[in-house]
Amino acid sequence: MSFEISLIIPTYNEDKNLELLVDKIVNSIKIKKKYYQIIVVDDNSTDDTSAVLKKLKKKYTQFSFYVRKNKIRDLSKSCILGFTKSRFENVLVMDADLQHNPRYINKFTKIFFQNNCDIVVGCRNFKKIIKIDYLSSFRYFLSLVIITFYNKLLGFRSSDPMSGFFLFKKKLFTKYKKDFFSKGYKILLDFLYNCNNDLKIVDIQIIFDQRVENSSKINMKVLFYIIEFLFVKILKNFFFISFLKKPN
Repeated sequence: MSFEISLIIPTYNEDKNLELLVDKIVNSIKIKKKYYQIIVVDDNSTDDTSAVLKKLKKKYTQFSFYVRKNKIRDLSKSCILGFTKSRFENVLVMDADLQHNPRYINKFTKIFFQNNCDIVVGCRNFKKIIKIDYLSSFRYFLSLVIITFYNKLLGFRSSDPMSGFFLFKKKLFTKYKKDFFSKGYKILLDFLYNCNNDLKIVDIQIIFDQRVENSSKINMKVLFYIIEFLFVKILKNFFFISFLKKPN
């Protein structure tokens, strides 16, 4: 297995956080810069993200960025663009809002490579989340309810299938992308429920850091896509099972 990774960071209006995040990644990651790259995919931000991206491009040789100028903004499609532009066979996805601490990257890569994992997922600890994580009670309970439905109705894959912080083998995307939902704000769901069921998936508990600037982007549109994915997957599974049981 190649010990190289591409870091994909989808972003929208995170100009206050982006440079600090990239600086933290570069300063904390224990991989020689020729063995990793940082790709930011901007969903056509309306703040000063463009200027920050150009500055980072000059600052770090291992940094690059792309801008999606589609009218419909979509985190999954931003991630997918990043996957197609990545040059390494292992890909890590993380948010740009500083709630995913770069210090976990070294732990992710160590476990991923030592155990030859297919996916490593950064999972929130829901038993302690109200006390030590900076999430509102509403988001906490909403996430917990949705995760429970996914694990009960589609089968357990991870204790936090809605995480936005995970590392995976790029060949999974290449092989199964035609089956992906490919829209919405939780791209990990596609890897967990639209790839081979025999994947080696390891959960790592993480603590969300406090958002420094801007506000959470969770809204009804995000919730709709999460629920839509669940029902589409349930229907596909139902028709597949019905087809298998159909008498000759």
